[in-house]
Amino acid sequence: MRDFAFFDLWAKPMGLLYILGALREQQNHVNLIDCISDSSSADRRYGRKAPKRFEIPKPEAYRGIPRRYWHFGLTREELASRVHSLPRPDLVLVTSSMTYWYKGVFWCIEQLRKILPGVPVVLGGVYPVLCPDHALLSGADEIQTVPMPLPVSMPAMDLYRRLSYGVAITSTGCPRRCSYCASSLLWPSFIQRNLRDLMAEIDLQIDLGAADLAFYDDSLLIGKEDHFYPICEELAARHPGLRLHTPNGLHVREIDHTCASTLYRTGFRTIRLSLEGIDPANRQAGARKTSPGDYSAAVANLLEAGFRPDQVETYVLAGLPGQRAYDVASSIGFVRSMGARAKLAQFSPIPGTPLFNEVVRTHPEVQEEPLLQNNTFYSPYVSGEITPEELQSLKDLARTPG
Repeated sequence: MRDFAFFDLWAKPMGLLYILGALREQQNHVNLIDCISDSSSADRRYGRKAPKRFEIPKPEAYRGIPRRYWHFGLTREELASRVHSLPRPDLVLVTSSMTYWYKGVFWCIEQLRKILPGVPVVLGGVYPVLCPDHALLSGADEIQTVPMPLPVSMPAMDLYRRLSYGVAITSTGCPRRCSYCASSLLWPSFIQRNLRDLMAEIDLQIDLGAADLAFYDDSLLIGKEDHFYPICEELAARHPGLRLHTPNGLHVREIDHTCASTLYRTGFRTIRLSLEGIDPANRQAGARKTSPGDYSAAVANLLEAGFRPDQVETYVLAGLPGQRAYDVASSIGFVRSMGARAKLAQFSPIPGTPLFNEVVRTHPEVQEEPLLQNNTFYSPYVSGEITPEELQSLKDLARTPG
């Protein structure tokens, strides 16, 4: 991928891995090249890794930005070597994530065309679902532009030589409709998975070496008594000592005393909370799914359960339409006053969401060029509602110990 920065937040291309698992169950031979994971070496905390990177020229859209631009992952030569080490395929599946990472996708498809002439390439993932017209420029032979349900097969996690961490998706979709979020576009229905299949996937990843497990649900705690608590009971019984993480923000309204105690006893080490902010723009964008009172109660319950303040991080959104720097600073101050840590999350206008439609009314160029949807770039350099200097001050404020 190509961007100003990249952080390993326990992510894996789970959609592709499920598809590979389903294809293998139908007697197909499958292989995996993960251009990020295969280039990573240095271990970071809780199993995360830092991929190889090298500086490249910035795209024209970013020309005036005083930051370095990087290619993360395998080089051209390394990708060719990995491809040639495998049997020639009948078909290549390429997945994708953020819309503004499409430059890396295009680069990958271009290389595959040179390395495997005549082999069809199919592009899927988040980017073509959200930007189907733009994805036509990718060079792929076919493009998957509609959401696909998860296959009932096991994800082909064993295609990794060794796992330093695992990933669990216990549900797809979200019952809430936040105006900045594309969850309902990617997963139109909220579906919670059955415990047996989920635990089989987790068991497999632990057997492959994972000492950490990240939950990537958008709504992990919805219906927690019937869904999340049984998962915790199984994890505690089968895998005591497993370190657990929630990189997606948890709904604070669901974190009562029992929930906080369950999170702590089960072995969660990283807690990320969804507050987004206490200013009017944030609360409206977040479908009013929380309130300052809900948040303060959740933090108090987590700290009482035994979590340290540095384990409880709270996402604070910056750069929403109509939001100002002092609004964000107030939210950061509120989080700190509750004994938690603020983690600044810069707003990215995501195609198909209500806030994206609001953005393109004043900035139509954002619809034509996905690079302008980059969260690092949009608010300080496109909308201008928060200047680069203000944004840096907010980052410094969020990082300052309380």
